[in-house]
Amino acid sequence: MAEENKKALNASVAPEEFDWAAFESEDKVYGSADRESIEQAYDQTLSKIGENEVVEGVVTSITKREVVVNIGAKSEGVIQAPEFRYNPDLKVGDKVEVLVESVEDRKGQLILSHKKARALKSWDRVNEACNNGEVVKGFVKTRTKGGMIVDVFGIEAQIDIKPIRDYDAYVNQTMDFKIVKINQEFRNVVVSHKALLEAEQEARRAELISKLEKGQILEGTVKNITNYGVFVDLGGVDGLIHITDLSWGRIDNPEEVVSLDQKIKVVVKEFDPAQKRIALGYKQLTPHPWDSLDADLKVGDVVKGKVVLIADYGAFVEITPGVEGLIHVSEMSWSPRLHSAQEFLKVGQEVEAQVLSIDRENRKMSLGLKQLTPNPWENIRDKYPIGSVHKAIVRNITNFGVFAEPEDGVEGLIHISDLSWNKIKHPSELVSPGDVIDVQILDFDEANHKLSLGHKQLTPNPWDAIEEKYPVGSVVEGTVASITDKGANIKLDDENEGFAFNRDLMKEDGKNAVVGETLPFKVVELRRSTRRILLSHLRTYSEARMERVAAEADSAKRAVKKINSAIERTTLGDISELAALKDKLEKGE
Repeated sequence: MAEENKKALNASVAPEEFDWAAFESEDKVYGSADRESIEQAYDQTLSKIGENEVVEGVVTSITKREVVVNIGAKSEGVIQAPEFRYNPDLKVGDKVEVLVESVEDRKGQLILSHKKARALKSWDRVNEACNNGEVVKGFVKTRTKGGMIVDVFGIEAQIDIKPIRDYDAYVNQTMDFKIVKINQEFRNVVVSHKALLEAEQEARRAELISKLEKGQILEGTVKNITNYGVFVDLGGVDGLIHITDLSWGRIDNPEEVVSLDQKIKVVVKEFDPAQKRIALGYKQLTPHPWDSLDADLKVGDVVKGKVVLIADYGAFVEITPGVEGLIHVSEMSWSPRLHSAQEFLKVGQEVEAQVLSIDRENRKMSLGLKQLTPNPWENIRDKYPIGSVHKAIVRNITNFGVFAEPEDGVEGLIHISDLSWNKIKHPSELVSPGDVIDVQILDFDEANHKLSLGHKQLTPNPWDAIEEKYPVGSVVEGTVASITDKGANIKLDDENEGFAFNRDLMKEDGKNAVVGETLPFKVVELRRSTRRILLSHLRTYSEARMERVAAEADSAKRAVKKINSAIERTTLGDISELAALKDKLEKGE
């Protein structure tokens, strides 16, 4: 019956006479048994697909929002287009892996996910690609503080990218990468675009270096600027222009000469194929300034320039860019004292100087500043005759004396012995740098431009008063101020002290004087050269005793002499008279 109905429906009838109601009723067309067998046969033509299974499908349609994939199921699956943004070359007919999330949702739609399928197999594929050194495609999703995040096989990986000025330019771009590092424990992946570029650059570098020649002129682009030089891209290969090869003149920063991304011509100075280093020159493509220096410039001429460098020994002055002269510190001032160049000049200062020597072959020039001012040592004896008194500024203090200038460029030494009549340990006890003091001209050394000066000579010598107040042999009172190994310092008054040796400190009772004890002292000696008064307490009583002994001895000598003289004058008559006198005395008469 069913077969007959089928034939009847297949019979040719006019459209207007076709029984659409019967056609829409499947039971009238097919019997239940026929329908069941047909459905079984249809099911056999479809793939046996289970949920959460990864299968391969074919792209059948692509729009901006969706990608339709056929996996051999009753219906096709729709996948959001962003899941394929890592692969901008995707086209109809391409085979892709998808995960069956649901065979049929409420609307009868097949639910697929390409992203999840990639994620399930991505770790194995990542490891395989890393082991094989495979180049993979990745989609740059976003930038981070330290770099960028790249989608590779559905895994977010960090990018190890060479330093760039604009990270944002790479976001939302699909690029080739090489997997360079995998952390299996934390499942971190690091990919590198730089590794691919370096491989390409290495090939280009090897090719370029093989063709390099010293002195060859190339064109390149300024790629990076540092404080020590400029890196130039020669077409995939970098060369360095050192800062000293950028300009014939001195510069502080390479940006004074070139800027980033500027195209410039350079000359190959040196190259090392083994180290893959290329040294370039930029200034060498312009004439050397010395070659264009005024041919009439000669010794004695006055030039203007700018101080570009200061060293301890002098200053370099740039006359024209690339042409410098050295002003040695000794040519900055007529003063013979050793100065520092920083005392006279500063970097950037404009100066006038006289040409002292010029060597065009070796490109050297020496200049002088002091030659443009009068030499103060001319007719020095007329200005500063011996014995004359002047005011001078203390410039420097040493252990042995003070250097002072009566005028700029004229310097003299006040020896420590000529500073004060009193003994001092160091000149700084009396003067400081910058002090203005009175000096007397003592002597000249015109050959070496030196003066011998004195300061104490302008004040009375206190020793004259000491000699008058404490003459040798006088006895004065003094107090023991302090005791040393050799003796004691004796205070005589508020300004003067004397010295007594240990042997001269003994008192009449045999004991030595102690600190604070006041005793009479005899002035034994006055030493003008050392400004020393030698005293003795011992002599104040020992010499008096010796004088008494000597006086008694002298009196005894005189008595003996008198007796002897009397004996010599005695006669026989005197003797008889004496005998008679004796008899009378004995008799008591």
